[in-house]
Amino acid sequence: MRPELIIIIGAAALVVGGLIGYLIKQTIAENKRKAQNLKADHIITEAREKAREIELEAKDTALSITQKAEVELNNRRNELSREDDRLQKRREELDRRLEKYEDREQRLNKRQSSIDKRTNEIDKLYEDVTEELQKVAQMTTEEAREVILAETEKESRADMARIIRQIESEAREKGNARARELIADAIQRVASEKVAEVTTSVVNLPNEEMKGRIVGRNGRNIRAFEQVSGVDVIVDDTPEAVTVSCFDSVRREIARRALSRLVIDGRIHPANIEKIIKEENEQMEDDIVEAGEEAAYEAGVAGLHNEILKKMGRLKFRTSYGQNQLAHAVETAKIASVIAAELGANVEISKAGALLHDLGKAMDHNTEGTHAQLGAEFAARYGVNSKVVNIIAAHHHEVDQESVEAVIVEASDAISGARPGARREDLEQYIKRLRSLENIANGYNGVEQSFAIQAGREVRIIVKPEEIDDVEANRMAKNIAQQIEETMQYPGQIRVTVIRESRATEYAK
Repeated sequence: MRPELIIIIGAAALVVGGLIGYLIKQTIAENKRKAQNLKADHIITEAREKAREIELEAKDTALSITQKAEVELNNRRNELSREDDRLQKRREELDRRLEKYEDREQRLNKRQSSIDKRTNEIDKLYEDVTEELQKVAQMTTEEAREVILAETEKESRADMARIIRQIESEAREKGNARARELIADAIQRVASEKVAEVTTSVVNLPNEEMKGRIVGRNGRNIRAFEQVSGVDVIVDDTPEAVTVSCFDSVRREIARRALSRLVIDGRIHPANIEKIIKEENEQMEDDIVEAGEEAAYEAGVAGLHNEILKKMGRLKFRTSYGQNQLAHAVETAKIASVIAAELGANVEISKAGALLHDLGKAMDHNTEGTHAQLGAEFAARYGVNSKVVNIIAAHHHEVDQESVEAVIVEASDAISGARPGARREDLEQYIKRLRSLENIANGYNGVEQSFAIQAGREVRIIVKPEEIDDVEANRMAKNIAQQIEETMQYPGQIRVTVIRESRATEYAK
């Protein structure tokens, strides 16, 4: 074939191929468009169906909410109806009660009118009787009152003189010094909660949190501590401190030391509490013996039994009027040795008797007897010289003094206690003055209560109004003030106030 024909055929083939390709491409595009339209129609159909389902569901929900609201509304209406019924009944009841109160008020008004009328009649009768009495007695009411007051004052002065003589007689028999001594001894041997200065010790804490640890869960730690140590632990509002209270000063000191160790150690639980208190008990026994030995050495008394030294060591933890008992015993021994040497008496007997004269104050408070008697019996039990035993028993004249050394020890004891600064008696004298004021007031008939207040500068007496009238109250105040002036010593002046109060009480039913 010729080349021209081949070219023409090739061109025609190209044209036909391109036309076929174009037609195929158009066909594919048309098919794709139709497929997309079908898919879109399908999506629209599904959306419509879903919308229809949602619409139906919303209608059902709305219907359910409406029904619930109607039920709740009906319940609320019923409740309001019942409440309205109750209020109506309550209103009717209040109306009935108000009518009763109004009726009662009317009756009371009528009764009050009757009482007022009766009162006026009584007042008129009283005036008539008074006027008639004045005519018969030929004196006025004021004149009669003056006569009665004069007679009563005369009788009261006689009674007051009798009371003064009785008080003076008792004072001469017992003596103020003996009374103070017995009170001090009782306080030391049987401690009272009213003398906290000799029955409590304070343990300082690093912080407030430590109080909770001392108490423990449900009070476990503090109960264990009190049970083992035999003391009371007081956890109050005092910042960063707790108080240990016990009548036995040795036991209190053991507890104070143990609690201080527990606070420092930080391990506060029942097992450790028991361990530390046991260790402190053992240590305290050693300290007591050591204190007794040191006192005997300082006083220059040798050959005492170990049990006596142990009892003497306990006096280190006891005081009398603020004076340490062990220091007082050593001081008395030194004074006695000087006096004995000057008088030519037995110095060794004097020193031993002076050192041991208050040995009985170290005894347990449950032991019966005076401290002089107990100390003498204890010393005799452990082989102390009979002259020394007599000195101990006789230093308060409970038995006869058999030697000049006993007199020397008695004088040395008084000198040691009476020297300036040795003891603090201001508090005891102050308390005694307050009690004396109240005792004077309570000694009068018709007195219900009396109170010494303002540091003893005033005494207030409350009398029984049915027994004491206004005139008698004035006379009582005068008599009490006069008795205080004659029987007591005090700085400044004391105000006596007699209070007579009448009360009328009635109950509304």
